Amino acid sequence: MEKHCPHCEVGKGEKAKPRKITKAYYCPMCEGVESDFPGTCPKCGMALERTPTAEEIPTSETEQNDMKRRFWIGLILTIPVLILAMSHHIPRQPLQKFITQRANEWLQMILTAPVVFWAGLPFFVRAWTALKYHSTNMFTLISMGTGTAYIYSVAAVLAPGIFPLSARMNGHVAVYFESAAVIITLVLLGQVLEHRARSKMGGAIRELLNLAPRTARVIRDGEEKELPIHEIVVGDRLRVRPGEKVPVDGLVLEGESAVDESMLTGEPLPSVKKAGERVIGGTMNQSGSFIMRAEQVGKDTVLAQIVQLVSEAQRTRPPIQRLADRVASYFVPAVIATAVVTFIAWLSIGGGARLSLALVNAVAVLIIACPCALGLATPMSIMVGMGSGARLGILFRNAEALEMLSGINALIIDKTGTLTEGHPALTECEAIPPLTAERVIQIAASVEQASEHPLARAIVRGARERNLALLPVSDFKAITGHGVAGRVNEQKVVVGNASLLYDYGIDVATKDEHLEKWRSEGRTAIFVGINGHLSGKIAISDPLKETTPSAIAHLRNRGIHIRMATGDSPTTADYVARRLNISDVASGIDPRQKIQLVKDTQSKGLKVAMAGDGINDGPALAQADVGIAMGTGTDVALQSAAVTLVKGDLRGILRAINLSHAVVRNIKQNLFLALIYNTVAIPLASGILYPLFGLLLSPVIASAAMTCSSLSVITNALRLRQIKVEDI
Repeated sequence: MEKHCPHCEVGKGEKAKPRKITKAYYCPMCEGVESDFPGTCPKCGMALERTPTAEEIPTSETEQNDMKRRFWIGLILTIPVLILAMSHHIPRQPLQKFITQRANEWLQMILTAPVVFWAGLPFFVRAWTALKYHSTNMFTLISMGTGTAYIYSVAAVLAPGIFPLSARMNGHVAVYFESAAVIITLVLLGQVLEHRARSKMGGAIRELLNLAPRTARVIRDGEEKELPIHEIVVGDRLRVRPGEKVPVDGLVLEGESAVDESMLTGEPLPSVKKAGERVIGGTMNQSGSFIMRAEQVGKDTVLAQIVQLVSEAQRTRPPIQRLADRVASYFVPAVIATAVVTFIAWLSIGGGARLSLALVNAVAVLIIACPCALGLATPMSIMVGMGSGARLGILFRNAEALEMLSGINALIIDKTGTLTEGHPALTECEAIPPLTAERVIQIAASVEQASEHPLARAIVRGARERNLALLPVSDFKAITGHGVAGRVNEQKVVVGNASLLYDYGIDVATKDEHLEKWRSEGRTAIFVGINGHLSGKIAISDPLKETTPSAIAHLRNRGIHIRMATGDSPTTADYVARRLNISDVASGIDPRQKIQLVKDTQSKGLKVAMAGDGINDGPALAQADVGIAMGTGTDVALQSAAVTLVKGDLRGILRAINLSHAVVRNIKQNLFLALIYNTVAIPLASGILYPLFGLLLSPVIASAAMTCSSLSVITNALRLRQIKVEDI
C-alpha cells in the first residue's frame, strides 16, 4: 500500500508534489501564531482556524459544532443536578420523600462528573496551555473555580469525616456540584455564541469566492467548449455572453458590451467595454457579447487578490483582550496566592483540627473567588447591549466591536450606497418646447421599459414615481453601450448618448449650460430624440440619502475625522464632498488602495471605523478597527464588518457610538462590583476575623455570597435595556 506524505498535495506516489508552505492556519485570538497544519494554539489552546475555500468547512465551524454538542449534553445533565441541589433547600419538596440526602449527593456527583471533565475539558486544556506559557485568562478562573468546587464536593461525599463542624449544615458537609455544572454550561453557551460570530467572518471570503464562475466558454482550435475555470490558462480566448460573469481578468478582443463593475469600483453605472479594454473576473456582463483573451488567472486575478486582502485583514487584526481576561491576569495569581497563604497559616495556628481548618478555609477562598460575577461582568452587558442595539437597528457581531467603537476618532466612508442611495435615479429633465418635461420622461420611459440597462430602469422608475403611464412601444432596438430606439404612437424615438443620436441624424449640442452643470455634478446625460429632432435631456445620478448631511455634521461635531473613499470619478466624488463639507477625499481607488488608506490612517495612531456597503469595501471593512456595513449592501460587506446598520442610515453610527460608550461603562461597573465583592470576601474567607471574633466564613456562606455578587452584576447589566440613545 502506498504511503502518502502529509506534506504532499492530494495525490500519491512519486509524482506527488510538495505542498506549498502557506501558513494557512492561525489563532483567532493570539496575534502572530501561524502554522502550516491544523492543531491548537500553543498559547491559549484554541483550535487554529484556516481561511476557508468555497467548498470546505472552516475550522471555526468544526469547533463550533463540538462546543454545541458539549453545551447541549452539559445542559441536559445540569438541569437534574440543579433540581437535586434545590430539593433540600425548598420546604416540602417532593424529592425529599423519595431520595435521601446521601443518595442525592451521590446522584449530583455522578451527573456533574461528565459536565466538568468532558463538557468542560476544553477549558481545562486551555487553562493548562496558558499556564505553560506563564499567563492566565478567563479559562484559568473557570478551571480553578469549577475544579475546586467539584473536588471539594467529592471529598465531602466520600470522606465527610475529615471536615470540621464549621463546614457542616444540618449535620452534612455542603456540596457545590451545581455551581460547577452551571458555570461550565454557561461558559459553553458563551463559547457557542462566540464561535458562531467568528464563523461568519469566513462567510465573507466564501461569498467572494462564489463570485467567480465555475466554468468558462473557451475557444481552442476553432472549437468552442465549456471548461472548469481552473483549466483556463493565460492566452485562452473566451466567449462571454449576456448575463454571464466574466471568468478571469483579460482583454476584450471582439465585440462590445456594458459590464457591471460595481463589485470593484462601487460605481452604480455599468462601464462600456470595447476591443482593447480590460475586463475583470467576477464582474457581470449585462447586454452584449464579446470575446476576450485571458491575461490573469487563478490567484493572479483581481478577485483572488481581494479574497487575499480580506483574509489577511481578518488574520492580522490586533485581537482585543476582553476586560475580564485582563483583570484575570492579575486576579487569578492573587487568589491562588491567598489560598496557599491561608492553607499554610491554618496549618500553623489551627491546633488539633489544623488540617481540616486549613482545607476548609483554603477551599472557601477558592469557592468565593469562583468567577461567576467576574465571568458574567462582560457577557451580561454585551448580551443586553446587543439586544438594545438590535431594537435600534444596530447589529454588533462581537464584544470587541462594542468596546472598540467607543474609542473611534476617524471614520472612512464609502460614497456609493453609503452616503448615496447606491443606484441611479432620474433627478432632472430639460424639455425642448413644445414638449413638457413630463411628456419627454413618459416617451423615453416607454421605450426604455423593454431594456434591462440600469439607466433604463432609472428612467422607468422616474416615470412611475411621477405617475406617468407608459405607452406601447414597437420596433424596439437596443444598441449595446449607446441606448435604445423604437416607435411610440407612430413617432420614431431614440434615447441614449450623443453619439447614438448623431448616428440617427439628430444634432446634439453638448456644450450648453445645463450639460456643463450636470457634468460638474457627476451626472450622466441621456438625450431624447423624436422624429429626427432633439426633444429633451434627462439627468441621471446617484442621489444622497436624505439623512446623510445631518449625520455627517453630527459626526464631525463629535470630533471624528471624516474621509470619503470611492472608486467613482473625481468629478462626482468632489461634488458629493462639497455638498457634505468633507475636505478629505480619495477618489478613483480600488479595494487594494482602500485597505491601504485604512492602514495609513491607523499608522497615525487613530482608531479607524470604515463604513461601506459593497464588495469592494470588504477588505477595508475587515482591516478597520471597526467595520460598519450598511444593511442594504452586499453579503460580503455585511460579513466583513463588525457592525451592521439594518436601515443603511448613517445616523445609526452615532447611535452605535453612544450605545458603545454606555455598554463599556456598564462593563466597568460590573467588574467593579465583582472585584469589590472579592476584595472584601476573600480575606473573610481566609479567616482573618477568627483571631478577633472567632468567626469563620464557611463554604456555604461563601457560596451564598457568590450568588449575591452574581445577582448584582446581572441587575446592573439589565439597566442597559432602559438606555436612551440620543437620536438625531
